[in-house]
Amino acid sequence: MYKILIAEDEPRIASFIQKGFSAHGFITTVAQNANEAITQILEANFDLLILDLGLPDKDGHEVVSELRGQGVTLPIIILTARDDIDDKVTGLEGGADDYVTKPFRFEELLARVRLRLKQSASPTVGTTADEKSLRVANIELNLHTRRAHVGNQIVDLPAREFILAETFFRHPGQVLSREQLLDRVWGYDYNPGSNIVDVYVGYLRKKLGSDLIETVRGAGYRLRK
Repeated sequence: MYKILIAEDEPRIASFIQKGFSAHGFITTVAQNANEAITQILEANFDLLILDLGLPDKDGHEVVSELRGQGVTLPIIILTARDDIDDKVTGLEGGADDYVTKPFRFEELLARVRLRLKQSASPTVGTTADEKSLRVANIELNLHTRRAHVGNQIVDLPAREFILAETFFRHPGQVLSREQLLDRVWGYDYNPGSNIVDVYVGYLRKKLGSDLIETVRGAGYRLRK
């Protein structure tokens, strides 16, 4: 049974979300401020965080940054009344996994939560029970621990970065378009003007090697064999 933390300071909205997920078999807990949410995430075993950006003590973007900085990889879905594209991109590029704007239909939030939990908790698509890792040159992706090994160094990758890296490692030498990567890693289309793929490729280059992924002008990206 999945455990969800709801970081929302508006009691009416928090109660609505909590009742909805409880009715679908989830275990839910509500945190009314950012510090409480961070403490509970670090001390308890939650499967997903639904995070309001407008918390009274700290902006939600800061919460995402702090959790990711401490190696927390659970899916984070931002829930907010802010609908500005730049604000949305900031949240996603900062480490959040999804973004739902208020007002919203509970069915949409439920579907997005189920998708993120499926991506996070289920075996990676294409992974068999005997398949433990993928390797290119001196870099190995452990499909069970979801960590990267670069030579003798262990590199922790947040969920989105790991899925992106795995996508490349399963198609070495193949050009992957931005649209293909958006569909595989993020699950649905983003604003065409968003550079989310480019940003995450940049993250991988910094962590796994600057020359590992090459840009194919006008086509996408390719993992060097």
